Amino acid sequence: MRFIHESMPVRVVFGAGSSTHLANEVARLGLQRVLALSTPRKHSLAERVVEALGDRAAGVYAHAVMHVPVASAEAACAEAARLECDGYVAIGGGSTIGLAKAMALASGLPIIAIPTTYSGSEMTSIWGLTADGEKRTGRDERVRPKVVIYDPELTLSLPPAVAGPSGINALAHCVEALYAADASPITKLMAEEGVRALSRSLPVVVREPENLEERTLALYGAWLAGAALGAATPGLHHKLCHMLGGSFNLPHAEVHTIILPHVAAYNAPAAPDALARVAQAMGVADAPAALFDLAVRLGAPTALRDIGMRSENLDHAADLALRSSYPNPAPLTRDGIRQLLDDAYHGRRPKGISV
Repeated sequence: MRFIHESMPVRVVFGAGSSTHLANEVARLGLQRVLALSTPRKHSLAERVVEALGDRAAGVYAHAVMHVPVASAEAACAEAARLECDGYVAIGGGSTIGLAKAMALASGLPIIAIPTTYSGSEMTSIWGLTADGEKRTGRDERVRPKVVIYDPELTLSLPPAVAGPSGINALAHCVEALYAADASPITKLMAEEGVRALSRSLPVVVREPENLEERTLALYGAWLAGAALGAATPGLHHKLCHMLGGSFNLPHAEVHTIILPHVAAYNAPAAPDALARVAQAMGVADAPAALFDLAVRLGAPTALRDIGMRSENLDHAADLALRSSYPNPAPLTRDGIRQLLDDAYHGRRPKGISV
């Protein structure tokens, strides 16, 4: 057995009511003027969470948007500079944490993340910026939050229609971490446990939105998902999702939900052990089909055509997917990716795959 595993220097504060620890975490980092970031919809929540900071809070910047357009990041950086901030508190989902990462990439200032969805991006050093219809991504340790505060009470207001796709987004991190070229036994353990926690909790979260115990389990799964992907290199799934979202302005979590079963099916012959672990964690025989069925069970979208993708753009999308090289278990072919996208566009259930 040979592997390299690098532990991530992230402090995690987990549990119901953990957001009340924010003032202590800000003080522990020695920060004096932090800017709270959120989307417009989360403005009041951000105000409430940072209220206890007093003079250490420079204000709330509630203009985070999906896919982090460069212009949006530049405007946020300008506001942070005007307020003479020395750190950021990101309160929300992937859009807000993505904005914080873009700002940290430019400024080098530290991030405290308080995720309110299950995306898991708060545990990774992956950043993304969109410009001229294309989303660029990269890795940089400056963008990894110094502290992540997981408070499941803050997820109670997350609607089922958002919670389901958000959770499958986290599942996608687990799946890719299991077959990543640089996966280690530790990341595989985290990823498999993440699949188990998410696949069990998400149906209950959608069916019983006030169930704090299952909300807590889902957030635990999201933490594991982000931590696993944060220590491994993503492949075809994340490449396709970032490309489809950035180039065609499709919603991030929904794209992950739709694409995941098809990439799992694409990679299953080349990564049978990884997909077997996914199946075992979910208690099924056919992992790709089970991932599709889970989306159906959650009432989440299963077809790209239902979230704004146009059929005439599928050829261009296939070309974009091959524009740069990246690691993936199965060979990347234009015909194979084009068929994958067609299956995802029409929402076909992967079938006949046993791992």
